[in-house]
Amino acid sequence: QVQLVESGGGSVQAGGFLRLSCGASRATYCMGWFRQAPGKEREGVATIAADGSTTYGDSVKGRFTISQDNAKNTLYLQMNSLNVEDTAMYYCAAHLFWARGCVLDRGLFRYWGQGTQVTVSS
Repeated sequence: QVQLVESGGGSVQAGGFLRLSCGASRATYCMGWFRQAPGKEREGVATIAADGSTTYGDSVKGRFTISQDNAKNTLYLQMNSLNVEDTAMYYCAAHLFWARGCVLDRGLFRYWGQGTQVTVSS
């Protein structure tokens, strides 16, 4: 079992920035951020594997940066140049098995946090 706890969400004006954090109860192979806006499907934002390799969704490339502190089992998402379309509930996710790979496929992830709300106003 892996427990995940997100923090760092909030309200910000367009063009601003936020940093999300996700603490995990143990080391994992792959961690990621997903988001879900009202009335929309949950979409992948970014993933990072234990070796540091990353993937990003097209809508956040160049604006968001995923990183991790392996010593603290903590995942981060630095979000810059936020726009209204980034408004969503952001979820941290993780899985343990390298054979699954580490890509933006929510079906790969077994463990999920409760989410943290990000609201961007114009």
